[in-house]
Amino acid sequence: MEPVNRQIMFTVDVEEFDTALEYGHDLSLDEQLVVSTRGLRLLTDRLATLNVRATLFTTANYAFHEADLVRKLAKTHEIASHGYYHTTFEPADLLKSRRTLEAITGQQVVGFRRARMAAVDETDLFLAGYRYNSSLHPTFLPGRYNHLREPRKPFRSGNILHIPASVTPRLRLPLFWLSLKNFPFGLYKRLCMNTLRTDGFLNLYVHPWEFTNLSDYTKIPAYVRRYSHERLLDRVEALLRYLAPYGEFQTMQEFSESNQFSSQL
Repeated sequence: MEPVNRQIMFTVDVEEFDTALEYGHDLSLDEQLVVSTRGLRLLTDRLATLNVRATLFTTANYAFHEADLVRKLAKTHEIASHGYYHTTFEPADLLKSRRTLEAITGQQVVGFRRARMAAVDETDLFLAGYRYNSSLHPTFLPGRYNHLREPRKPFRSGNILHIPASVTPRLRLPLFWLSLKNFPFGLYKRLCMNTLRTDGFLNLYVHPWEFTNLSDYTKIPAYVRRYSHERLLDRVEALLRYLAPYGEFQTMQEFSESNQFSSQL
């Protein structure tokens, strides 16, 4: 067995299910919350069987409406900020969301990830009380962003530690939620393993609504809906069992506090 000196971070963007709205479905906020909550319960139950602690990047709006669940999950998992709302953002949301999450969980919130991996000002983050930012996805996604020249590995810039989402070392193929669904699973596992061995860390992310039955939301493209519910839960469990012998599962906060990182050149 290889020595366990690598870190694996499994993260979840806990948000209102507004993806359905983007594709033309008319969902009330209550239904958006119900879908996300159903998936979050299923996913965290599966993580509990694996003894895996995750980082839950949570919108304050979701936490406000599901305070009991978020408070319960905070006893096991790290709660970090995903903004106040998922559909809108303004700099004042940084402090407001952190304070709301801390009031609900009774724990310090030090991490941030902006919705859709959008950019956020480092000074605003620092002044709002954050220590790390996981909003950078150093890949190319047509129509959304091109970050092929950005660092793949964690780095400090100013007072903020940036922890990018994982991409493969050479081609910078994204290892995010759509890859988990759409790449052949054997290939996806090998790409994750190669990235973990090369970089020494793995930072993956999914959404809770993916783990519900999405068959009724027919306006959402098939590549987004496929491998939902139990099939995706089984795929995640198989992936985490496959990776477990080769790294240590950590929350983002644990990772940020247990390593030394250089400043960006």
